[in-house]
Amino acid sequence: MPVLACLNQKGGVGKTTLCTNLATALAVSGKKVLLIDADRQGSALDWSAARKADPLFPVVGLPKDTLHREVAVLAAPYDWVLIDGPPRVSTVAKSALAASDIVIIPVQPSPYDVWAAKEIVDLVTEVRVIKASLIALFAVNRKIVGTAIGRDVAEALAAYDLPVFKAAVSQRVGFAESAALGQAVIETDPQGQAASEIRALAAELVIHVADHLERVA
Repeated sequence: MPVLACLNQKGGVGKTTLCTNLATALAVSGKKVLLIDADRQGSALDWSAARKADPLFPVVGLPKDTLHREVAVLAAPYDWVLIDGPPRVSTVAKSALAASDIVIIPVQPSPYDVWAAKEIVDLVTEVRVIKASLIALFAVNRKIVGTAIGRDVAEALAAYDLPVFKAAVSQRVGFAESAALGQAVIETDPQGQAASEIRALAAELVIHVADHLERVA
């Protein structure tokens, strides 16, 4: 049962969008998924409340610095647990990292996001002192379609010595449209490019987690 946290201290990077869409991709593939909203703003909970269709997975709010102690009990019935973390480095963010097997750090293709990533990378380094098995990867999110900026930001992130997902997610209106319905792009436009990007990211995530579990077994 892998636990994944989606974290970045910089706001506006599409953290909740990425988390809800990845959770949906895993759920429609047949996995039992739990999404934990650890952000006091409650964006993932709002997303869930907007949904008219039957939910594919539960969303629970737990913006507490005891998250790492409570996840094990909550997560027991599920194949995957995703944590939508707070938008700043805090005791809750540190607890989310301590609870996780893997952390995704969404980064928009801008130098400001690259610079701001240092704080969450430093926190990952700090948590690895007590949890050496924690793996972390950058995910390029809100990439501008038709530009090379996504490639450039991946090269800039190499300075942090953390891997970057090969699959990138672009800025597309479908993400906002689906979120307003409490759904994901895989549901509202399953054959669209946004859905294809999310599937590619989810598939790469599954491979990383499988490799990780094999190493620690």
